[in-house]
Amino acid sequence: MGKKITDKVTWMGKTDWELTRFHGDEYSTHKGSSYNSYLVRDGKNILIDTVWGPYDKEFVSRLKEEIDLKDIDAIVMNHNENDHSGSLPALMAEIPDVPIYCTKKGEQILRGLYHQDWNFINVKTGDTLPLENSTLTFVEAPMLHWPDTMFTYMSGDNILFSNDGFGQHYATESLFNDTADPAEVEYEAKKYYANILNLYSTQVTHKINEILGMNLPLEMICPSHGVIWRKNPEEIVRQYSKWADDYQENQITILYDTMWNSTRQMAEAIAEGIEEADSSVRVKLMNVAKEDKNDVLTEIFSSKAILLGSPTINYGYSHAVAGLLEMMKGLRFKKKKAAAFGSYGWSGNAPKQLDEKLNEAGFKTVAEPLGILWNPDHDGREKCKEYGRQFVKALED
Repeated sequence: MGKKITDKVTWMGKTDWELTRFHGDEYSTHKGSSYNSYLVRDGKNILIDTVWGPYDKEFVSRLKEEIDLKDIDAIVMNHNENDHSGSLPALMAEIPDVPIYCTKKGEQILRGLYHQDWNFINVKTGDTLPLENSTLTFVEAPMLHWPDTMFTYMSGDNILFSNDGFGQHYATESLFNDTADPAEVEYEAKKYYANILNLYSTQVTHKINEILGMNLPLEMICPSHGVIWRKNPEEIVRQYSKWADDYQENQITILYDTMWNSTRQMAEAIAEGIEEADSSVRVKLMNVAKEDKNDVLTEIFSSKAILLGSPTINYGYSHAVAGLLEMMKGLRFKKKKAAAFGSYGWSGNAPKQLDEKLNEAGFKTVAEPLGILWNPDHDGREKCKEYGRQFVKALED
């Protein structure tokens, strides 16, 4: 059976406690996730989104316990990525003629994924689906984070069904933000934004301003992953506005890979120099070959500046650093400063190459790349400390 959200809305989703990886191996889900589907009953019975394909039989079976499938009047698909639309084939096999409300792009994606000629009804911003005592209003939200995305607003209960917007990969039986661990929810929401939505921050700002301009009363935000924002839902909206505005905290993150600990010693000495120059700044060190890549990207998102280091390997830099650089470039972080460093033996190519790649990724390098031959001795460590001190001064310019 489902879980009541309001008198008219029932959660029909799936909590996935075992999930550890998402988007293939692109996103880590240390706290699991959920696929949130909602059944609205108000004169008509409307299903909003489904769940991921591996749980399709379970989803349809649980839906049958809640309602006779023949009584479902329509399905609203806010976004049609596999984790939300994966149960549609199993469901539509039972009720093949039920209309599916989605954007034009949404229909194209569903046809491309499942190759079915279902009863599609295309909608755009401002279109409505009247119910007995409330109305569903559709708001297109392209590239948040796919071109087909839309939000659905339900009057009366004043709920925004936001799909991936305002979501987190987070598993909880309690469903609501005010009954979950607030620190965990806050971090997972930030991680979700940093790794999935940061690229589309301009669209986030535009869409938030558009929704706020509609002056809609808002009592609840129901995303398709993680907690439902029941207590102070406007707070996550404000937080999104901050995150979308070239977000940074008073933090410097030092990222490195190391072969024989020379580059690690450089990173630690640079950190000492930063601390000596500015004790108010939060400094974090992360070995990118050992840390989770999505947690690393979340720390980059939170930072005003980073330093990236690697030993020179085969006249280049390490595999772990290369992969991280590619993800950094794709997420298009803005207004962040950087510098590069690394140890070397007979060829010191890595720091200079990293400097070039950081600039390509949109970071402003504010210091010449630093290289140390072999293992840093006392003078080498002092040089790294001074590099850290000078890096802090360069951030003030």
